[in-house]
Formats: sequence, C-alpha cells, structure tokens
Amino acid sequence: MKLTPHFTLAELTASSKASQLGLDNMPAEEIVPRLVRTAEMLERIRSTLNAPIVVTSGYRGQALNRAVGGVTSSDHTQGHAADIVAPGYGSPYQIAKLLAPLVATLGIGQLILEGVKGKQWVHVSTRVPDKTVNRVITITDAGAQLGIQELA
Repeated sequence: MKLTPHFTLAELTASSKASQLGLDNMPAEEIVPRLVRTAEMLERIRSTLNAPIVVTSGYRGQALNRAVGGVTSSDHTQGHAADIVAPGYGSPYQIAKLLAPLVATLGIGQLILEGVKGKQWVHVSTRVPDKTVNRVITITDAGAQLGIQELA
C-alpha cells in the first residue's frame, strides 16, 4: 500500500528483527493515518535533502518495540516516528544539522541525532514532545544533549 509517492506501508513496517522472531508488525487500522502523516513528513525531508531516504525503523508494534529495547513511550509504537539515513545526502550528523532549523517548517515534531552502539541515524517524529526543550536533541551512549552535537 502506497502512503505517499516515495513511501509504502511495507517500508514503514519492515523489520528484520520482527521476521527473525516471527512477530507480526502490521499496525492496527487506527495507526495507518498516523503513518500517512509520518510518510508525508518524510516526503518533505526527502525534498529538502534532494536525496532518497532509507527508513531503518518505522512502525514498531509493542512486542517488536520490547524486542529491540525501545522505551515503552516510543513514538514508533504509535506510528509517529521513523529512523532514517540518506547516504546520497551525507552523514546522519549532516542531515540533522540541516533539518534542525527547519523542524517547524517541515512538520517535524522531534528531531534526534542518535549515535549508540556504534551506529548512527536520525530519528524524526510528527509528535512534539511534552518538554519543547527536547524537540531537537542528540543521544549517544553517554546520554542526551540539547541540540545537534557532532558525533565522535
């Protein structure tokens, strides 16, 4: 099912971990409109980067979210979030640095540059966090910092 010109439901629900564990990662019907909004946000980001986006993690059902160690309040479980990379544009740091001043314009509720366990990606969500200070942050193995910080 195509959600937007460049993003499908299959792409936003794909998970090698779910396949490995035999978990059904199809969202409930009420989640799909949120995934459409997330895909629309990804379209705006793709256009801004002028490069294709690879979704490394989109929707995660509760069982999958537990299996990957996600927090119980994860926006992924509600269809609001996606973790992305765009190798054709640049590093996750370069992507986050470009997007940070554009969060309101692009409809990004939260932008997180993540660098944990040797991997890096950009987390984007349509939902604005309760504490607006957490709208643009960097998370590493050492913890969270405000703003986009260069990763080692």
